Amino acid sequence: MIGIFLITHGTLGESLIQCACHVLNQRPPQIAQLGLSAQDDPLDILPAARTMLGWVNDGDGVLMLTDIYGATPCNVAAKLREPGRIELIAGVNLPMLLRALTYREHALPTLLARAITGGCDGVMQVRTN
Repeated sequence: MIGIFLITHGTLGESLIQCACHVLNQRPPQIAQLGLSAQDDPLDILPAARTMLGWVNDGDGVLMLTDIYGATPCNVAAKLREPGRIELIAGVNLPMLLRALTYREHALPTLLARAITGGCDGVMQVRTN
């Protein structure tokens, strides 16, 4: 099973995981999150991030999810990326996380594509009559 590792600002990652637990009615296995604060030095965080990455990696690979491309959480995650084994998507939202959890038994390229479309398709204008 492909592991999922969220690296986000503050408590966003844990909040997304808690929402996914509510929807799925259980905490999914092989999922972890690391929340960064403004005071965190990316070089100091990297060893902890690498350790946590190992917690979710059973050898099938890991999908890392971050909130904002180019921000510190994404930059830390980018240092952990290993193409084809440990991949990274920025712009995480709850539909993306739920799609990733649903497709994590598939190959990593399929999981990447499904997670991205889930995140994009989950954003829509709601119109009421």
